[in-house]
Amino acid sequence: MKKKNKGQGLISIIVPVYNAEKFLNDTIKTVQNQTYQNWEMIFVDDCSNDNSGNIIKEAMKKDKRIKLLCQEKNDGAAVARNRGINEALGDFICFLDADDLWNKDKLQKQLNFMKEKKCAFSFTGYQYADSSGVANGKKVWVPEKMSYKQALKNTTIAPVTVMFNMSLLNKNDVMMPNVKSEDTATWWKVLKKVDYAYSINEILSYYRRSKNTSSSNKIKAIKQTWNLYRNVENFGVFKSFYYFCWYIFNAIKRRI
Repeated sequence: MKKKNKGQGLISIIVPVYNAEKFLNDTIKTVQNQTYQNWEMIFVDDCSNDNSGNIIKEAMKKDKRIKLLCQEKNDGAAVARNRGINEALGDFICFLDADDLWNKDKLQKQLNFMKEKKCAFSFTGYQYADSSGVANGKKVWVPEKMSYKQALKNTTIAPVTVMFNMSLLNKNDVMMPNVKSEDTATWWKVLKKVDYAYSINEILSYYRRSKNTSSSNKIKAIKQTWNLYRNVENFGVFKSFYYFCWYIFNAIKRRI
């Protein structure tokens, strides 16, 4: 396979890594097993002190589409993802955390959908899984499309489901701010540039939730979202409270 297939639907998959050795083989397989094979998988190791780096290096020997970038210091997921974005060669960019999984036809379905819609930003439904990667039955169905104002009320877009069309966006558009809940802040930023993010309302991704992930800590997630309204979007207290109430309502609805 040619090293660079830009212009032919090359998909860059950005994977931040920190001490993820027990998940990485599954993560690599979930990409290698995709029905769509024109991809590059960019791991960004954020100074792991386990065997993560060696696992990725072994995979690289067998598959030249897998790449490894190593951070000089631990700066968190946003900085790691941004380095991956900066190095990406793809016509499309998507995100996969080191412990998440995809259906085997996720890339193909989403790529076809984006080409048909001619859209810049898409996302899909997903299902939660336990730390072993076993789906727990909690499915998140998503609206047909989402505007900036709708996204402020509903943080249902998960990183594992997102794909960006880089012929309609530039890398600065999708660079993540170095804040907590940087993914949500990024979706809002992109939606200030494009009218809508469009969805495939199918379960194509599996969002693994383990006890030590920040997303599993509901109180922390609530505080982080409030901070986004106040200190990233710079909303006043009343406007922040309006969107915050919608956020809480939709978060509860997802869990019913």
